[in-house]
Amino acid sequence: MKSQNHPAQSPEAPLVNPDELENWILEEDDDLMILNKPGWLVCHPSKNGPWSSLVGAIRESRGFDKIHLVSRLDRETSGLMILAKNHRTASRLQTAFAKRNTRKRYLAVLKGHLEEERFTESNLEKDPDSPVVVQQRVSFGGRGKSAETQFRPLEKWGENTLVEVIPITGRKHQIRVHAAWLEHPVIGDKIYGGDPTLYLEFIESGWTDRLEKELIYPRQALHAQCIEVWGDDFSFKWEAPCPFEEEGLRT
Repeated sequence: MKSQNHPAQSPEAPLVNPDELENWILEEDDDLMILNKPGWLVCHPSKNGPWSSLVGAIRESRGFDKIHLVSRLDRETSGLMILAKNHRTASRLQTAFAKRNTRKRYLAVLKGHLEEERFTESNLEKDPDSPVVVQQRVSFGGRGKSAETQFRPLEKWGENTLVEVIPITGRKHQIRVHAAWLEHPVIGDKIYGGDPTLYLEFIESGWTDRLEKELIYPRQALHAQCIEVWGDDFSFKWEAPCPFEEEGLRT
């Protein structure tokens, strides 16, 4: 894939096109807004102004004083986002998430061929040896927080594998750390793809020839495809179409 002029190539948060924003909305009522976030957009307001984030763009376009993020994704992860329009709805859903009354399914493209289903269980902790301050690692000796992830191969895409990912827990960077631990890192992952200095180079210089050669894809190939959440008096299930093929990742 040649990825010229993709918004994810910029270390700065690009601005949202108001016309495109409406196309990301999958469902909306008086209480909720469900969106399929593109994999270049930050969730929270940035220094680049209100139109550089999902929350800021929605506030500006709809005239909302406040909107509640019920679920969150990293900037480079695409897929389902749940936003509540009032405190009552946000509280009900956030309580369900806290009780783990939820199931999530992701799609990812992993480097190499994952031949069989794998279940990874480990503790995760901040990596003190990494030049990237946010980098996590698998830990031993009782340190860190427990994390469980299930990977199921779906289809070989050239030299890579499209997989279904079920995160049992929800730790920081969990899917990406566990994929790298299996020696099948997520395609396009600047931190866990093998050389974290790629991330530092991206922050400093943007999308360089070296990043193009090493990563192929301008963002991490991770997509939040499905979320189910339930409580005593409600049950929801949402799905978001995956952009990998549209963005030219399949080879």
